[in-house]
Amino acid sequence: MAGRKIRDAADARARLKAMKAARGVSHAQWAREHGIDGRSLTAWRINLGRAAPSRPRQARLVELVATPAGSLAGPARYVVLCGKLSVEVDGSFEEATLLRLLRVVASC
Repeated sequence: MAGRKIRDAADARARLKAMKAARGVSHAQWAREHGIDGRSLTAWRINLGRAAPSRPRQARLVELVATPAGSLAGPARYVVLCGKLSVEVDGSFEEATLLRLLRVVASC
C-alpha cells in the first residue's frame, strides 16, 4: 500500500531532512516505515533540486548600439563578458562551440 503523498515543499523538505538523518536505511524502506509515498517523495527531491540555483545571478542591462550598414571594417566580432572573463567570437561562430565556451566561463 502506498503511503500519503507529500503535501507541499515544506512537507517535502522536512521529510527529506528526516530521511537523510536515518542512516543505513534505504529511501524506499524509510518511506514505507513512515507512511510516505516513496514516489511522491522522490519527485519532490528531484524538483526541489532543480529549483535551487547553483549561484544567484544578478540581472544587468547591456546597451547595444546599432552600427550603420557598411561601416564595419571587417567581419563582425562579438564579446561576451562574465565578470573578469570574456569570450570573443566572430560572425561565423558555431552555436554549439559558443555554448561550450559559455559553460566554461560560467563555471569559473
